Amino acid sequence: MQRLLAEISAHHFPNPPATEAQVAAFEARVGWQLDEDLRAFYLHCDGATLFAPRERAPNYRVLPLNEIERARNKMRHEDTDEYGTASWYTLLYLQDGDYVLVDVARREGEGYVLLDAFHETFPAGVERIASSFSEFLEKALASGDEFFWLAD
Repeated sequence: MQRLLAEISAHHFPNPPATEAQVAAFEARVGWQLDEDLRAFYLHCDGATLFAPRERAPNYRVLPLNEIERARNKMRHEDTDEYGTASWYTLLYLQDGDYVLVDVARREGEGYVLLDAFHETFPAGVERIASSFSEFLEKALASGDEFFWLAD
């Protein structure tokens, strides 16, 4: 993870780091704890854009802690199971209302699973795209600003 964070700092557009107090407040607000990858990321930078600054509408915008919310609230404006499971939270904004979600009820190894969420069909069609945030970052940073899971 440290290599990925160094790459973000050197070649991308990170926000200033979150404090331990901000992380604790976030975890109290959402009711779950950041996994090791996410904690390292947010203590390094409280959100970031990859490949382009925010003003240029980047493809990848990792949300700061204060913008992470339950996906069904953000994408459908209702907190009911009809609009997706309560364990899905927005993590990256991809433009046009699309998100990468973190499923805080599903772990593979030490990390939470990441999911693709297309706004027009959400909550249908949500698919696993990475087994951890570090796996996601590795692939995203190598993508050349393309959505690596949509290739071919």
